[in-house]
Amino acid sequence: MAEYITSTQNPKIKNILKLQQKSAERKKQNLIVIEGLREIKLALQSGMQVKSIYFCRDIISEEEIIKHFEVTASIFDISHDIYKKLAYRGSTEGIIALGEPKYLTLNELTLRRNPLLIVLESVEKPGNLGAILRTADAAHVDAVIISDPLTDIYNPNVIRSSIGCVFTNRVIACSSEEAISWLRKKGIKTYAASLTATQKYHEKDFTGPSAIVMGTEANGLTGKWLKNTDEQIIIPMSGAIDSLNVSISTAILVFEAKRQRNFKQ
Repeated sequence: MAEYITSTQNPKIKNILKLQQKSAERKKQNLIVIEGLREIKLALQSGMQVKSIYFCRDIISEEEIIKHFEVTASIFDISHDIYKKLAYRGSTEGIIALGEPKYLTLNELTLRRNPLLIVLESVEKPGNLGAILRTADAAHVDAVIISDPLTDIYNPNVIRSSIGCVFTNRVIACSSEEAISWLRKKGIKTYAASLTATQKYHEKDFTGPSAIVMGTEANGLTGKWLKNTDEQIIIPMSGAIDSLNVSISTAILVFEAKRQRNFKQ
């Protein structure tokens, strides 16, 4: 029978809170917090090792945990009050896990014959990153490269907003210089989204090896990327506001590339 934890002062509970709040602590312990049945299943399917599972008996039983997961992780039963303190959203199924994250490097990344990638420079908002990862999963892109990241890819808010797609995609964090050099070496044509561009996105040919490069909503791409991409493209807009949310813009560009490829790759 799982150990029953009722105090928020329990060292295990205090550690989960620490892992949720601090990126440095996640890296130090090499542990991340995963909330929800679907998210934990996707993490396991990606090859991640789940070290411990915490469940709320008022929402889900230990028998259901065992039925859902064939894992050797330690299992702990937590009170409803503790679960409410730990859970980011009330709609999850009463389960939280700690897992060992997998960090992929550019040198380890293998590509299909005609790859399609998303590159994000200095992405900062976990919600935007999560939404883009959902697009990347839907489009089945080869990888999402985050250059000069300002947010941890395993931030609990990224996991939550991506509904687990941080585990279904191959995500690489690196410097802009490393990404630019690697893309050139691989012969992948880069398309930078820019409000100052004159070429409309749908007039470009994305049928060859391509990378869609996106900047932040506040400032767009830096000169570092604008000077080192093959093409600059713009999404034509007719309203009073001259910019879309970066996650929506990414989806528009990626699915134009998919359309040109007849949704085959």
